[in-house]
Amino acid sequence: MAFRTVIVDSHSKLEYSLEYLVYRTVNETKRIFLDEIHTLIIQSTAVSLTSALISELSKRKIKVIFCDEKKNPVSELAPYYNAHNSSGRVFEQMNWNDSIKDRVWKEIIFQKIRNQATSLLRKNKKDQYNQLIDYANNIEQGDITNREGHAAKIYFNFVYFEGFTRDKDCFLNACLNYGYTILLSQFNRAITSSGYLTQVGIHHKNEYNQFNLSCDLIEPFRFLIDDFVEQLNENGDWKEKIIEILNKEVEIDGKKQTVTNAINVYSQSVFNALENNDPSVIKFVKNDI
Repeated sequence: MAFRTVIVDSHSKLEYSLEYLVYRTVNETKRIFLDEIHTLIIQSTAVSLTSALISELSKRKIKVIFCDEKKNPVSELAPYYNAHNSSGRVFEQMNWNDSIKDRVWKEIIFQKIRNQATSLLRKNKKDQYNQLIDYANNIEQGDITNREGHAAKIYFNFVYFEGFTRDKDCFLNACLNYGYTILLSQFNRAITSSGYLTQVGIHHKNEYNQFNLSCDLIEPFRFLIDDFVEQLNENGDWKEKIIEILNKEVEIDGKKQTVTNAINVYSQSVFNALENNDPSVIKFVKNDI
């Protein structure tokens, strides 16, 4: 099973040879077995990749993220065909009815708000915790009363500091944006490897968003980034530390899994819920006290 997140951040050449990714610089050569890699992050614009390696990475469904000169993710490698039955999956996705989509979205937002509330409780914000739990318990199908939005206003004011907003230009928001992007890429991988389209969501329906379904699924996982970014230092290697969250162990379906594996388990359970008209089968990550 793939378990490595490989980061390349210096002038180098990446090649494919005999089941291995080969990393070459002027001074050294390293080899990494491809079956061990689940994500490859190219953090330098001075890295070159051979077409043979790109082809092999695509065949093995290894997520590849490309960054700009500031080391911010700007694109990812998206293979055309990630599942043998992708055509059938797409037809199924187009036929998900509004009723099951609304019920699944209700469960997703319920768990997102529960996870946010638990983060507040760890900070001894008991009144705010109770308010978010009340919001969670009063979500309607499709969240037509926008309990998610009301909870977010309280959550971000008290999980960090009063007056904090997501549109503020600050280091904390830079960390959140970077972390969410890294998480989103893993959901893109889970969706496409199962044969579905990231563009067609169950709640998000923005025609300019290529990742509507990924934006739907990511919601209950955002707390992992939210809880972590406060301890980061602007002068440190904060991006590398955020990436390591993918290897953090969490509990899902009664088992300990890395975040990357938990995303796969959770995403597949959502697809099962949509296909079988049964939101009760969704498996969520727990935010423990």
